[in-house]
Amino acid sequence: MKNLIFALTIGAVVALNSTLAMAAETTLRITLQLPLKSHLGQNLLLFKQEVEKNSNGDIEVQIYDSAQLYKDKQVPQAVGSGAIEMGVASLTRFVGEIPAVDIFYQPFMFNSEELVRKATAKGSTIRGPIDDAIMKTGSRVLWWQAYGGAIMLSKGGAVGTPEAIKDKKVRVFGKTLGKFVEAAGGKPTLMSGSKQYLAYKLGTVDVGMTGVSGVKSRKLWDVMDTITITNHADIEFIVIINEKFWQGLPDAQKVIITAAAEKADLAVRDAVSKIEADAFAAAKENGMKVYTPTEAELAEWRKTATPVLEQYKADAGELGAQLLKAAAELRN
Repeated sequence: MKNLIFALTIGAVVALNSTLAMAAETTLRITLQLPLKSHLGQNLLLFKQEVEKNSNGDIEVQIYDSAQLYKDKQVPQAVGSGAIEMGVASLTRFVGEIPAVDIFYQPFMFNSEELVRKATAKGSTIRGPIDDAIMKTGSRVLWWQAYGGAIMLSKGGAVGTPEAIKDKKVRVFGKTLGKFVEAAGGKPTLMSGSKQYLAYKLGTVDVGMTGVSGVKSRKLWDVMDTITITNHADIEFIVIINEKFWQGLPDAQKVIITAAAEKADLAVRDAVSKIEADAFAAAKENGMKVYTPTEAELAEWRKTATPVLEQYKADAGELGAQLLKAAAELRN
């Protein structure tokens, strides 16, 4: 009997060791506010596949989508403190500590794909200093996720001119865009993307501001009927990892994660044009009207936004001045 017990014990230990040997050495949990079916979610899946394949299972990537763990505004603190290893957050969520990041939400600053690509390229004169500044919050930027140009959502008519949002409650996703709305006479409401659908359905806000891909992934055509293509801001998300956690990783794992991040960065940037085109088509198929403002209307919007840039210059300090100079050089 003793021999039998000993044999069973040894067998159990061997089985346990085999299980542990097959377990991943490192687990990366990523929090995402959008659904997994969104293009940002699909981009994370690409990263997951690359990392797990190239690490031979030594690194496991777990994605928690649809704000299961943290809302967008909570991500910088959660990742920076080490409460979770990785997260996806709107760039605007860092504006409290780094006001200069809102250069991407200065109205019409980067209003073409060429300018956006130059500004968001890894190590560029715009992205490089921003990544360095975010590092000081306790998080390392692994890659940027393109979300596309900002649009306006409404019900019962287009938002062609600033007059159309006067005295209206407008959903925004950053303080600078809130100032833009205020300059036009509207009432900004800062709100996470995951709360949009209900807010539009209940009428707690009158006008929406988002990227068109979000209209498709969240089926916002159920609660709004018109898209106005203003492209007044470039919406960027960033994927961050806790810096202390990163420094504790083996060099070989850092190489694998970095390579996967670079592949994901290029993939989402290249895909966003098609993603936007598909989203506009889906919106039309589901009954939405799409309106493009005239040049005269856009000129009126730009004029209205002048005080926003002046406020940015006052708030963004030396880094803001550096980024504005770099942006001007990109245009030349």
